[in-house]
Amino acid sequence: MSDAVLFEARGDGIAIITLNRPETRNALSLEIREGLFAAWDRFEHDPALRVAILTGAGDKAFCAGGDLKEMVERGLQVPPRDMFPVPGDSIELSKPTIAAVNGVAFAGGWMIAQACDLCVASTAAKFAITEVKVGRSSPWAAPLIHMIPQRIMMEIILTGKPITAQRAYEIGLVNRLAEPGALMDKALELAGEILEGAPLSVKAGRETVLLATEMGRSAALQAARHASEYCYRSEDAQEGPRAFAEKRPPDWKSR
Repeated sequence: MSDAVLFEARGDGIAIITLNRPETRNALSLEIREGLFAAWDRFEHDPALRVAILTGAGDKAFCAGGDLKEMVERGLQVPPRDMFPVPGDSIELSKPTIAAVNGVAFAGGWMIAQACDLCVASTAAKFAITEVKVGRSSPWAAPLIHMIPQRIMMEIILTGKPITAQRAYEIGLVNRLAEPGALMDKALELAGEILEGAPLSVKAGRETVLLATEMGRSAALQAARHASEYCYRSEDAQEGPRAFAEKRPPDWKSR
Protein backbone atom coordinates (compact mmCIF):
# COMPACT_ATOMS: atom_id res chain seq x y z
CA MET A 1 0.00 0.00 0.00
CA SER A 2 1.18 3.54 -0.79
CA ASP A 3 0.75 6.43 1.62
CA ALA A 4 -2.35 7.54 -0.31
CA VAL A 5 -4.38 5.36 2.06
CA LEU A 6 -3.13 4.77 5.59
CA PHE A 7 -3.95 1.62 7.54
CA GLU A 8 -3.71 1.40 11.32
CA ALA A 9 -4.37 -1.99 12.91
CA ARG A 10 -5.05 -1.30 16.55
CA GLY A 11 -4.57 -3.90 19.24
CA ASP A 12 -8.22 -3.68 20.29
CA GLY A 13 -9.54 -5.15 17.02
CA ILE A 14 -10.25 -1.84 15.30
CA ALA A 15 -8.74 -0.85 11.94
CA ILE A 16 -8.55 2.82 11.01
CA ILE A 17 -8.39 3.46 7.26
CA THR A 18 -7.53 7.01 6.26
CA LEU A 19 -7.76 8.57 2.80
CA ASN A 20 -4.53 10.57 2.83
CA ARG A 21 -4.60 13.14 0.06
CA PRO A 22 -6.01 16.23 1.80
CA GLU A 23 -4.42 18.53 -0.82
CA THR A 24 -6.84 17.07 -3.40
CA ARG A 25 -9.66 16.77 -0.85
CA ASN A 26 -9.12 13.01 -0.83
CA ALA A 27 -10.67 12.64 -4.27
CA LEU A 28 -10.92 9.10 -5.62
CA SER A 29 -7.81 9.14 -7.78
CA LEU A 30 -6.26 5.92 -9.02
CA GLU A 31 -3.84 5.75 -6.09
CA ILE A 32 -6.63 6.33 -3.58
CA ARG A 33 -8.79 3.66 -5.23
CA GLU A 34 -5.97 1.12 -5.31
CA GLY A 35 -5.06 1.88 -1.71
CA LEU A 36 -8.65 1.51 -0.58
CA PHE A 37 -9.08 -1.82 -2.37
CA ALA A 38 -5.94 -3.06 -0.59
CA ALA A 39 -7.07 -1.69 2.77
CA TRP A 40 -10.48 -3.35 2.65
CA ASP A 41 -8.85 -6.63 1.62
CA ARG A 42 -6.39 -6.43 4.49
CA PHE A 43 -9.18 -5.71 6.97
CA GLU A 44 -11.38 -8.55 5.74
CA HIS A 45 -8.63 -11.16 5.91
CA ASP A 46 -7.08 -10.23 9.25
CA PRO A 47 -8.91 -12.30 11.92
CA ALA A 48 -7.67 -9.98 14.67
CA LEU A 49 -9.60 -7.04 13.21
CA ARG A 50 -13.34 -6.87 13.88
CA VAL A 51 -14.44 -3.30 13.04
CA ALA A 52 -13.09 -0.78 10.52
CA ILE A 53 -13.36 3.01 10.62
CA LEU A 54 -12.98 4.87 7.31
CA THR A 55 -12.08 8.55 7.46
CA GLY A 56 -10.24 11.28 5.55
CA ALA A 57 -7.10 13.24 6.35
CA GLY A 58 -7.42 16.96 7.00
CA ASP A 59 -10.35 19.00 8.25
CA LYS A 60 -11.89 20.00 4.91
CA ALA A 61 -12.90 16.80 3.17
CA PHE A 62 -13.75 13.20 3.86
CA CYS A 63 -13.76 12.65 0.10
CA ALA A 64 -14.74 15.14 -2.59
CA GLY A 65 -15.74 12.41 -5.04
CA GLY A 66 -14.27 11.11 -8.27
CA ASP A 67 -11.21 12.59 -9.94
CA LEU A 68 -12.84 14.72 -12.65
CA LYS A 69 -9.50 15.43 -14.32
CA GLU A 70 -8.91 11.71 -14.71
CA MET A 71 -12.41 11.29 -16.16
CA VAL A 72 -11.69 13.94 -18.78
CA GLU A 73 -8.31 12.44 -19.66
CA ARG A 74 -9.81 8.95 -20.00
CA GLY A 75 -12.93 10.11 -21.76
CA LEU A 76 -14.71 8.02 -19.15
CA GLN A 77 -18.23 7.03 -20.05
CA VAL A 78 -19.78 4.19 -18.02
CA PRO A 79 -17.44 3.46 -15.07
CA PRO A 80 -16.47 -0.23 -14.83
CA ARG A 81 -18.09 -1.85 -11.81
CA ASP A 82 -14.69 -2.64 -10.34
CA MET A 83 -13.37 0.90 -10.74
CA PHE A 84 -14.41 2.04 -7.27
CA PRO A 85 -13.92 0.14 -3.98
CA VAL A 86 -17.52 -0.02 -2.74
CA PRO A 87 -18.43 -2.50 0.03
CA GLY A 88 -21.58 -4.37 -0.89
CA ASP A 89 -20.96 -3.91 -4.61
CA SER A 90 -17.39 -4.36 -5.88
CA ILE A 91 -16.17 -5.56 -2.46
CA GLU A 92 -17.69 -8.08 -0.09
CA LEU A 93 -17.03 -7.59 3.61
CA SER A 94 -18.24 -9.72 6.52
CA LYS A 95 -17.39 -7.30 9.32
CA PRO A 96 -18.90 -3.98 10.46
CA THR A 97 -17.63 -0.72 9.01
CA ILE A 98 -18.03 2.86 10.21
CA ALA A 99 -17.60 6.00 8.11
CA ALA A 100 -16.14 8.84 10.19
CA VAL A 101 -16.98 11.80 7.97
CA ASN A 102 -14.72 14.70 8.85
CA GLY A 103 -15.60 17.15 6.05
CA VAL A 104 -17.36 17.18 2.69
CA ALA A 105 -18.59 13.85 1.36
CA PHE A 106 -19.66 14.70 -2.18
CA ALA A 107 -20.55 12.35 -5.07
CA GLY A 108 -18.13 9.42 -4.76
CA GLY A 109 -17.40 10.56 -1.22
CA TRP A 110 -21.07 10.10 -0.35
CA MET A 111 -20.90 6.76 -2.18
CA ILE A 112 -18.16 5.29 0.00
CA ALA A 113 -19.68 6.74 3.20
CA GLN A 114 -23.07 5.29 2.27
CA ALA A 115 -21.47 1.89 1.65
CA CYS A 116 -20.26 1.66 5.25
CA ASP A 117 -22.61 0.03 7.75
CA LEU A 118 -22.68 3.00 10.13
CA CYS A 119 -21.80 6.68 9.94
CA VAL A 120 -20.46 9.18 12.46
CA ALA A 121 -20.15 12.75 11.18
CA SER A 122 -18.46 15.92 12.28
CA THR A 123 -20.89 18.78 12.78
CA ALA A 124 -18.84 20.58 10.11
CA ALA A 125 -19.38 17.83 7.52
CA LYS A 126 -21.57 18.21 4.46
CA PHE A 127 -23.06 15.58 2.16
CA ALA A 128 -24.11 15.90 -1.49
CA ILE A 129 -24.84 13.77 -4.54
CA THR A 130 -23.55 16.28 -7.09
CA GLU A 131 -23.61 14.24 -10.29
CA VAL A 132 -26.39 16.34 -11.87
CA LYS A 133 -24.04 19.34 -11.65
CA VAL A 134 -21.43 17.71 -13.90
CA GLY A 135 -23.59 15.63 -16.24
CA ARG A 136 -22.82 12.31 -14.59
CA SER A 137 -25.14 9.79 -12.91
CA SER A 138 -25.34 8.12 -9.50
CA PRO A 139 -26.60 4.52 -9.88
CA TRP A 140 -24.65 3.63 -6.74
CA ALA A 141 -27.19 5.68 -4.75
CA ALA A 142 -29.97 3.11 -5.30
CA PRO A 143 -29.51 1.41 -1.88
CA LEU A 144 -30.07 4.82 -0.25
CA ILE A 145 -33.81 4.13 -0.41
CA HIS A 146 -33.33 1.70 2.50
CA MET A 147 -31.84 4.50 4.62
CA ILE A 148 -33.90 7.64 3.98
CA PRO A 149 -37.43 8.48 2.72
CA GLN A 150 -38.12 8.52 -1.02
CA ARG A 151 -39.00 12.20 -1.36
CA ILE A 152 -35.88 13.29 0.49
CA MET A 153 -33.74 10.99 -1.64
CA MET A 154 -35.37 12.40 -4.76
CA GLU A 155 -34.62 15.99 -3.75
CA ILE A 156 -31.00 15.24 -2.85
CA ILE A 157 -30.32 13.51 -6.18
CA LEU A 158 -32.28 15.88 -8.44
CA THR A 159 -30.93 19.13 -6.99
CA GLY A 160 -27.37 18.09 -6.19
CA LYS A 161 -27.42 20.54 -3.28
CA PRO A 162 -25.44 19.76 -0.12
CA ILE A 163 -27.06 18.95 3.19
CA THR A 164 -25.53 19.62 6.58
CA ALA A 165 -24.42 16.92 8.99
CA GLN A 166 -27.33 17.89 11.23
CA ARG A 167 -29.80 17.35 8.37
CA ALA A 168 -28.11 14.05 7.51
CA TYR A 169 -28.58 12.98 11.12
CA GLU A 170 -32.25 14.03 11.12
CA ILE A 171 -33.09 11.97 8.03
CA GLY A 172 -31.28 8.88 9.28
CA LEU A 173 -28.19 8.92 7.09
CA VAL A 174 -25.89 9.57 10.06
CA ASN A 175 -25.94 7.60 13.32
CA ARG A 176 -24.08 10.04 15.55
CA LEU A 177 -22.74 13.59 15.42
CA ALA A 178 -19.53 14.87 16.99
CA GLU A 179 -17.74 18.17 17.28
CA PRO A 180 -14.86 18.25 14.75
CA GLY A 181 -12.14 17.60 17.31
CA ALA A 182 -14.04 14.69 18.85
CA LEU A 183 -14.99 12.84 15.66
CA MET A 184 -12.54 9.96 15.94
CA ASP A 185 -13.26 9.55 19.66
CA LYS A 186 -16.97 9.24 18.83
CA ALA A 187 -16.28 6.73 16.05
CA LEU A 188 -14.02 4.69 18.35
CA GLU A 189 -16.72 4.78 21.02
CA LEU A 190 -19.24 3.31 18.57
CA ALA A 191 -16.73 0.70 17.43
CA GLY A 192 -16.06 -0.19 21.06
CA GLU A 193 -19.75 -0.75 21.69
CA ILE A 194 -19.80 -3.20 18.78
CA LEU A 195 -16.72 -4.97 20.13
CA GLU A 196 -18.51 -5.58 23.43
CA GLY A 197 -20.86 -7.97 21.65
CA ALA A 198 -20.12 -11.60 20.86
CA PRO A 199 -18.33 -11.67 17.48
CA LEU A 200 -20.56 -14.36 15.97
CA SER A 201 -23.68 -12.55 17.17
CA VAL A 202 -22.46 -9.32 15.59
CA LYS A 203 -21.77 -11.15 12.32
CA ALA A 204 -25.21 -12.78 12.30
CA GLY A 205 -26.89 -9.51 13.21
CA ARG A 206 -25.15 -7.65 10.40
CA GLU A 207 -26.17 -10.35 7.92
CA THR A 208 -29.76 -10.14 9.16
CA VAL A 209 -29.90 -6.41 8.43
CA LEU A 210 -28.45 -6.88 4.95
CA LEU A 211 -30.79 -9.76 4.16
CA ALA A 212 -33.77 -7.71 5.30
CA THR A 213 -32.93 -5.00 2.77
CA GLU A 214 -32.71 -7.51 -0.07
CA MET A 215 -35.80 -9.66 0.48
CA GLY A 216 -39.45 -9.65 1.38
CA ARG A 217 -40.50 -10.39 4.96
CA SER A 218 -40.91 -14.17 4.76
CA ALA A 219 -37.79 -14.78 2.68
CA ALA A 220 -35.72 -12.52 4.95
CA LEU A 221 -36.90 -14.37 8.06
CA GLN A 222 -35.97 -17.72 6.55
CA ALA A 223 -32.57 -16.52 5.36
CA ALA A 224 -31.82 -14.81 8.68
CA ARG A 225 -32.62 -17.99 10.62
CA HIS A 226 -30.14 -19.86 8.44
CA ALA A 227 -27.50 -17.14 8.90
CA SER A 228 -27.93 -17.34 12.68
CA GLU A 229 -27.51 -21.11 13.10
CA TYR A 230 -23.71 -21.05 13.42
CA CYS A 231 -24.03 -18.41 16.12
CA TYR A 232 -26.66 -20.36 18.05
CA ARG A 233 -24.58 -23.55 17.96
CA SER A 234 -21.35 -21.85 19.05
CA GLU A 235 -19.52 -22.03 22.36
CA ASP A 236 -20.13 -18.30 22.75
CA ALA A 237 -23.89 -18.90 22.76
CA GLN A 238 -23.38 -20.93 25.94
CA GLU A 239 -20.75 -18.62 27.40
CA GLY A 240 -22.93 -15.51 27.21
CA PRO A 241 -25.81 -16.75 29.41
CA ARG A 242 -23.31 -18.45 31.74
CA ALA A 243 -21.34 -15.23 32.22
CA PHE A 244 -24.55 -13.32 32.86
CA ALA A 245 -25.68 -15.83 35.48
CA GLU A 246 -22.25 -15.74 37.12
CA LYS A 247 -22.18 -11.91 37.02
CA ARG A 248 -18.88 -11.67 35.15
CA PRO A 249 -17.75 -10.38 31.74
CA PRO A 250 -18.07 -12.99 28.97
CA ASP A 251 -14.94 -14.53 27.47
CA TRP A 252 -15.74 -14.63 23.73
CA LYS A 253 -13.95 -17.29 21.67
CA SER A 254 -15.57 -16.63 18.25
CA ARG A 255 -16.42 -20.30 17.99
